[in-house]
Amino acid sequence: MYELDEPKYLYLLGIVPVLVLLYLINLWWQRKKQREFGNTELIKRLTPERSVFKPALKLAFVLLGLSGIVIALVNPKIGTKTETVKREGIDIVFAIDVSKSMLAEDVAPSRLEKSKQIVSQIINELGNDRIGIVGYAGSAYPVLPITSDYSVAKMFLQNMNTDMVSSQGTAISEALELATTFFDDPQTSKLVILVSDGEDHGQDSIEAARLAKEKGIKIISVGVGTEKGGPIPLKRNGITESFKRDNNGEVVVTKMYPNELKAIAEATKGGYVYGGSTRDVEQYVSKALENVEKTEFESKEISLYESQFQWFLGAAFVLLFLEIFMLEKRTAWIRKLNLFNEKEQ
Repeated sequence: MYELDEPKYLYLLGIVPVLVLLYLINLWWQRKKQREFGNTELIKRLTPERSVFKPALKLAFVLLGLSGIVIALVNPKIGTKTETVKREGIDIVFAIDVSKSMLAEDVAPSRLEKSKQIVSQIINELGNDRIGIVGYAGSAYPVLPITSDYSVAKMFLQNMNTDMVSSQGTAISEALELATTFFDDPQTSKLVILVSDGEDHGQDSIEAARLAKEKGIKIISVGVGTEKGGPIPLKRNGITESFKRDNNGEVVVTKMYPNELKAIAEATKGGYVYGGSTRDVEQYVSKALENVEKTEFESKEISLYESQFQWFLGAAFVLLFLEIFMLEKRTAWIRKLNLFNEKEQ
């Protein structure tokens, strides 16, 4: 078994036929000029020490040396053994609030962008866990089903915005109910990470959390925003034009409600963490995950490959070194053997 680490460099081997063609053109030109200069047999007698085959041999050394360098760049690898690898982890669903209140900028750059930063950093620190994403406002929306592809998860995460759910509000209960449907393996440890400002939720959220606990699901809630709150900016092309107002024309001030988020987490014997510092949230979640039992997702055999570039690189340097010190005159002991019928009759 073998594999090529950087196959894109193979196109450099195209220089070999080019050099051969240039050599043949040069050889034809030399012989043409020799015929123009005089009798070729006489020229051979005037240069008796000139070897016929050494120029071709020097070219062969150069071509083989360059080919060795190219193959070294490609870095062929040979499989030496196989190993059984086990993947262990838990299933995690991120329930992210995308209601209009998450546009408030009482935390920089905004509650929603801060939420994305927090979730992205948590994903960066995960190992073999599987993840899914739910977005919610007045209703819940499945963004990404359970997957182990973190790069895809981050792509969907960055595309989340407050326009993805038409109905406004903060339907945490619907988000939790939808998140519970993402878990397809009853044996796997399950965790929901709820990221929200906790605004506008009712008793249904606590009941949804209790039902989640019955299914073996724990909830970690992350509060994003400040208790002092802030207005909801209305922007066009990234520029704030005004702020959201109520029916009386007063600027709406949206606040974070940590007690409600704590109550949801406590209903599942989970935990709450304030999302003011991305690093603090990441450390809190990492510590919590250390106490969660990991489940084996799959076992598979993988081949271990070892790089072989050093052999080709070493051979290339030897060949190029020999080419440098190889003269185009005949070698005395080879000349005595008359391998190429170069002796005069």
